[in-house]
Amino acid sequence: MLKFARAFVIVTLVLTIAAVAVACAQPAQETKTEPVPAPDFSIQDLQGNTVRLADYKGKVLVVNFWATWCPPCRKEIPDFVAAYKELKSEGLEILGLSVDEMTAPALIEWTKKMGVNYPIALATPGIIAAYEPGDFIPATIIIDRKGMIRFRQSELMTKETLVRLFQQYK
Repeated sequence: MLKFARAFVIVTLVLTIAAVAVACAQPAQETKTEPVPAPDFSIQDLQGNTVRLADYKGKVLVVNFWATWCPPCRKEIPDFVAAYKELKSEGLEILGLSVDEMTAPALIEWTKKMGVNYPIALATPGIIAAYEPGDFIPATIIIDRKGMIRFRQSELMTKETLVRLFQQYK
């Protein structure tokens, strides 16, 4: 009986780890899209500021759907922080949309520990429906200076890719 219980625990643990890996680490799904207007949105960031698509007019906006429990999401944050620091003055903006089921104060604490320097908001069902990030995270959407969606990617994004896309769509 003890062997069966131990085997059950091991199988359950392996399946749980596999499920998290599948949700976070799908093969590259990079898509240059035909330009389409980005859906308008109005959302409150973790600091209580209202953020709207119109606030980013004339800038390249990176919309990143992510979660604290997703290893690739956590891995790309330092690259986003570095790119934002380097290119904000040239018109790069990043909006992180967390799909976590945690409170805003807990997420604020987590993002402070990670050194996040760009706005973060909890993703709402409305913004998820409007932007259709897909089934896997991280999911990143690039909106050009004219408010057109130009690029989608459902996998970890490196600083090099982020900088390249910024240069391409600025």
